[in-house]
Amino acid sequence: MERHELEAFLTLAEELHFGRTAERLRVSTARISQTIAKLERRVGVPLFNRTSRRVELTAAGQRLYEGVRPAWDQITAAFEQAVVAGRGLTGMLRVAFVGAASGQLLVGATELFRGRHPDCDVQLREAQMIDLMPWLRAGEVDLAMGTFPIDEPDIATGPVLVSEARILAVPSQHPFAGRASVSLEDLARVKLLQLPGTLPGALREDRTPRTTPSGRPIEPGPSASTFNEVLTLIGAGQGVFPVGAHARRYYARPDVVYVPFSDAPPLLWGLLWRADGATARVRAFAEAAHDLVT
Repeated sequence: MERHELEAFLTLAEELHFGRTAERLRVSTARISQTIAKLERRVGVPLFNRTSRRVELTAAGQRLYEGVRPAWDQITAAFEQAVVAGRGLTGMLRVAFVGAASGQLLVGATELFRGRHPDCDVQLREAQMIDLMPWLRAGEVDLAMGTFPIDEPDIATGPVLVSEARILAVPSQHPFAGRASVSLEDLARVKLLQLPGTLPGALREDRTPRTTPSGRPIEPGPSASTFNEVLTLIGAGQGVFPVGAHARRYYARPDVVYVPFSDAPPLLWGLLWRADGATARVRAFAEAAHDLVT
């Protein structure tokens, strides 16, 4: 059955009047008569008894109405809920962050967002770097703040919110620890800790390249799944890792030294969400975060 056939049948079953049914559905009376006649031919029995004075359901029509009405109500309610979720600015927005610095930025974005949309609440959740993609894809969170680049067809990215200098975290006893700066070519002289293979390929290539800009190979070190694991392995002398400049402030450790790069591009941060999940709430929060930093 087509949607317009269901609407015509259910409305006529309630109004028991072709004129009022046509008025409710904003079509002509002839259109309603044609639709019901077509439906009756498909069913094989009359659904309505018609006289010059009244319209009433037949026994078959009554059974069809009682069977279809609850299902139609459920479909209508589900569709309306989907519209509210997609277009509305109420309910709950779940946002994930990795690390103290991004969490602090999202707190400010949340305050601005709530001021603009007081009927929509925001739940902030801390995640490890390996959590972001699974959480987004599973629908556990609506938004996440992470580092770029992300080149995944099912994940959308917003504008860059933070651009910070890239620095190299090295063991405190490492020869690089006493230097004023290092270059990307210096990575050929150390072991570079690796990111898990479950992270996007573009991100791993950016943070843990296999060669220097001139093509010299970089020796891979152990893999780490969390930032604290990264720092622990560095402190134990098992490798080095490029991080953002905020690490100096938020992750000071006696066994790790942060050395600036002289030639590395900045580290970029921004919001991520499912490509099919760009609801009004998501767009409004991304706008608030962008307005906060501009």
